Amino acid sequence: MSLKRDKVLSLLGLAMKAGKVASGGFLTEKAVKSGHASLVIVSTTASENTKKQFRNMCTYYEIPLYFYGEAEELGHAIGKEHRTSLALLDDGFAKAVKKQLMEQQT
Repeated sequence: MSLKRDKVLSLLGLAMKAGKVASGGFLTEKAVKSGHASLVIVSTTASENTKKQFRNMCTYYEIPLYFYGEAEELGHAIGKEHRTSLALLDDGFAKAVKKQLMEQQT
């Protein structure tokens, strides 16, 4: 696991401690539809159906969506069992995570 990858996961952990994460399919969907989600992360190990569902939903509601990490990694980062999806509920955390994800792609 690279250092950059750790940064994204530790930011997710901080956001969770601050109460700014909705995790799991139902709560992530609720956060998107209620307009509280600033960014959505779906694990790369999620089913194609789950990926499609969130891709369509995030496109419709204009929420940035990233496919990142395995379900176990995402869950572990926020102190839960495996999670295939989570939403960041804070613009500051969303911006920081987005920055890390963009740096990884270069």
